[in-house]
Amino acid sequence: PHMPTTEAPAPPQLRLLARLRDMAFSAVWAYKVRSFFVILGVGFGVASLTLIVTAVDGAERKAVEIVEWFGPDAALVFGGNIQKRAVGARTLTLTQDDMRGIRQSLPGVTVVVPMRSKGDIPLKYQDASVPGTQVIGATENYAEAWNWPLVEGRDLSEEDVRLASRVAILGDKPARELFGEASPVGRTILLDKFQVQVIGRLKYRGASGGGGDVDDRVIIPITTLTSRFNMDRKYFRAMRIKFLEPGRMASHVENLRSFMRMSHGLDPSQDDDFSIITADEVLKFLAVFKGGLVAFLGVTAAAAMTVGGFVLANLFSISVSERSREIGLKKAVGATSQAILLQFLMEAAILTAIGGLVGLSLGLGLGQLLTRLGMLTILFSWKVFFLSLASAVAIGVVFGMRPAKQAAALDPIAALRGDG
Repeated sequence: PHMPTTEAPAPPQLRLLARLRDMAFSAVWAYKVRSFFVILGVGFGVASLTLIVTAVDGAERKAVEIVEWFGPDAALVFGGNIQKRAVGARTLTLTQDDMRGIRQSLPGVTVVVPMRSKGDIPLKYQDASVPGTQVIGATENYAEAWNWPLVEGRDLSEEDVRLASRVAILGDKPARELFGEASPVGRTILLDKFQVQVIGRLKYRGASGGGGDVDDRVIIPITTLTSRFNMDRKYFRAMRIKFLEPGRMASHVENLRSFMRMSHGLDPSQDDDFSIITADEVLKFLAVFKGGLVAFLGVTAAAAMTVGGFVLANLFSISVSERSREIGLKKAVGATSQAILLQFLMEAAILTAIGGLVGLSLGLGLGQLLTRLGMLTILFSWKVFFLSLASAVAIGVVFGMRPAKQAAALDPIAALRGDG
């Protein structure tokens, strides 16, 4: 026969903690208005903290992505000085001579692709249409120059450029909007009011740049764009340049800047009339952006959490006065000062933990909204969850300690008389 088994009773300390926990939950539920304000105060602080951590993590990931697709061996040259752009300053400063000189004279150069662009060009294929997209005119090897794989079809060729052929490579977005999942290669589409044949489709890149979606583009030969839209043949808007030896990019860029200044006849006192962007420049910009983001949201989070903590401390101090009879009664029947202290700290920790969860949800919700609006990239991780919860509970313990000590120090007789 089996001997009956009996479970060992829980240690007295655990039983006491369980009782205190139950009383703390009952008090949280009983004082609903107090609980609501504490949860709200802490929640706003944690929401700001959540946004900081997720936005910084997202910015780190985005920086890696951008550097990967921009390419560590490449530079993008724009006409005009982006950093010191004066009102009315010229932006069309890159010429055919610049392109030829870089191709022929600059050491280490492997690819030079000049570009012009025209925005808001409507596309149409049968019943499907795109109201307006960016059309980029480029020379041969556009996809190679941008490290941008083609899902299908081919890149622009030297012959396409020489003959001003009516051919186009579609970005992922217009390809999906016009053809869905079907292949666009070989189909003829209307670009504005003239027909072009699709020869390739770029891989989905999923990044934002220059205030727009990089996948929302159509690439045609630069000669076709120039003749079709009567654009100035002398100037380019930008040039994409690739170099050998990515480890020597600093000296490549310095050589390129010296060449461009000499080509444009600039004396030492004059600013550049062009802008050179590399992966390092992108990273510097993102670092400045991230620093500003952390500073702004950090101050907001610290202020909101401090306010939440003071709300908690003040409401708990008022609560101690209101609950003096309850505290006196507990002490009269044997509750120790330590038990009273622990109960009030548990109440504070429970409230701030709930506030932390509310703030985490609010922060992630705001983050998703900002991500959809294209303002931030939010990346959730368990680090965010535990950091938010830990900081919320820390607020509860730090700001709840004084009123908890105040409650623990009440004289039971005075408290029962209501003098506490």
